[in-house]
Amino acid sequence: MDVDTREVARRLSEAMKSSGLSLRGFAAALGTSHSRLSSYLKGTASPSAALFVRACRIGAALGEARDQGWLTPDLAQRALKDAVDEGDEAWAFKIAVQARDQVRELLATPGAPADAWEARPSARTTDRWDALLGAFVAHEFMAADRTAPAWTDLRADEEWIKPNLLLDDAEIRDATPGWLSARGIYVAERDLATA
Repeated sequence: MDVDTREVARRLSEAMKSSGLSLRGFAAALGTSHSRLSSYLKGTASPSAALFVRACRIGAALGEARDQGWLTPDLAQRALKDAVDEGDEAWAFKIAVQARDQVRELLATPGAPADAWEARPSARTTDRWDALLGAFVAHEFMAADRTAPAWTDLRADEEWIKPNLLLDDAEIRDATPGWLSARGIYVAERDLATA
């Protein structure tokens, strides 16, 4: 293995270690397969420059986010999955809103590891919960004038109307912001602020 290939493999390994993720988890975060990432780490194949830079940037951001106590996409998705598996959709919604609020804060804080939210979560919940978290994250990135992470481009398989004790379905649809209804998810605007 030549010196440049060895250096690329070393730096990718450092990025993965910084991320705190397993090989599979880090590969998922980067949007590649674990076998492909493994070949980069062994030096038997070379990543594109874009993937290499992305891996270094996201690995460092995930490590910083973890060290500073911020939620990351994987942590948020696992917490959502646990709440949904337990049948506690009210708690799941609060987790999604808390994740949204943390993303907003990360994006507004100079030097904060907001790039951690570009990592694709490896855990999955259900299409509607994945789409809701994706919609929240994408909206916050766009509000901060940044490109939304690729993994956030999700839509619920079936329309989902989050119940509200004071509104019927038609009123909830009318009270849902367009950026959310475009994904087939209907949540009254006031519920987005008071979760």
